[in-house]
Amino acid sequence: MKDLSTQYVCSQCGRVETKWLGRCPDCGSWNSFVEEVVKKQVKTGKTQLVSIPNKRQTVTLEEVELGKDFRYSSGISEFDRVLGGGIMRGGTVLLGGEPGIGKSTLMLQLLGAIEHRTVLYVSGEESPGQVRMRAQRIGVPLGSITLFNDTRLEPLLEIMRTQHPDVVVVDSLQTLSSDELPSAAGSVNQMRMCTMELVDAAKQAGTALFFIGHITKEGQIAGPKAIEHIVDTVLYFEQAGSGVRIVRAVKNRFGSVDEIGIFLMTEKGLVPVLDPAGFFISERKSGILPAGIAFTAVIEGSRTFLVEIQALTIPAKGGYTRVYSERIDTARVTRVAAVLERHAQVFFSDKDIYVNVAGGIKLGEVSIELPLALALYSAATGKALPSTLVSMGELSLAGEVRPVGFGDKRVKGAVDMGFSTIIAPQSMPLEPIASILRCERIIDAINLISTMDPTN
Repeated sequence: MKDLSTQYVCSQCGRVETKWLGRCPDCGSWNSFVEEVVKKQVKTGKTQLVSIPNKRQTVTLEEVELGKDFRYSSGISEFDRVLGGGIMRGGTVLLGGEPGIGKSTLMLQLLGAIEHRTVLYVSGEESPGQVRMRAQRIGVPLGSITLFNDTRLEPLLEIMRTQHPDVVVVDSLQTLSSDELPSAAGSVNQMRMCTMELVDAAKQAGTALFFIGHITKEGQIAGPKAIEHIVDTVLYFEQAGSGVRIVRAVKNRFGSVDEIGIFLMTEKGLVPVLDPAGFFISERKSGILPAGIAFTAVIEGSRTFLVEIQALTIPAKGGYTRVYSERIDTARVTRVAAVLERHAQVFFSDKDIYVNVAGGIKLGEVSIELPLALALYSAATGKALPSTLVSMGELSLAGEVRPVGFGDKRVKGAVDMGFSTIIAPQSMPLEPIASILRCERIIDAINLISTMDPTN
């Protein structure tokens, strides 16, 4: 057709080109350009904006009114924590996760837990019967949720303008489509336009909007990064161990991005874990730890977790050493092993290294470097660490143990869980509520644990 043209759009960043390119000049991704058919723009001399009828006149901040229910509870404590205190009126949230991890289940539970609000569930991937069966299985009150089994943009916008629902869940973002665009649902242009229109309509009506998004093979939310910039909050739904689910914020305009919500997947849906301080520590009948196990305290948002770092070393096969680590960055494990070789004469050049974290939680803060080094030392020498020992500290390339933040909070969390001995950096201020051993260098920490009784 004469009014149609072809263009190539980067599926990662949204850059538009007139011909296919192997590598995107903006984001550098390879083979990310996809072909799309678009309507030719007719020049009318007028600027086209998103949802022009919904735009309001300019006002001062003093004239902006905030109602008492501008933020309200979702009915799920762990989800409120991740959102920063609850659902914001007019706020938009993008929830991404692997297929089958429980995104639709969590959103149905969310709609069922919200009280005295009108809610709308937009299903583009499941039939009404399938949605009802899931709702019955997890015990969601059927009469409290309105279902819209269509993902065309125009009817959905009309429902939002006329019915003014308090909360809308779109399952999923990749199924949205507009009659104004000739491209198929899930294309870059469709997702970008539908998201912008719905976000604009939600903010004008004060509707909280939740999008469910798919995950690519690289673990990112499918679609251009521009989608993440449009919404207020981006959440990732990840699996940590059997039955354990973690909701983590990577962007939040109304709260902290350090908070995480922990859930257990059961037959009745997702159950919040209210007190997860020792949730990721393995229970052992014997008081003696195996070699290669070290404990530490990490801070996630406002809470302290005690975690167990596991290390294993075996002779390398074929003269080529490898490092296997999914829950702690492989580069960090390699660097800590190099520091041990250089400053503590613990050699790993002929060994394969395996590192894991009990419970499946991913660790990224610098305080785990000292306990990681002690776990590697224990695995390489076969000497077990005391079961009541917790360590914390950052390692420099010079072998120094540097202080980390929230020291008193970490120590208190460890003491509350029954740990009585702490190894911490020399310059780290701590209240003397436990037996605190100080070290300036990694060799000092190793000398301390070499004199300890592993049965304590």
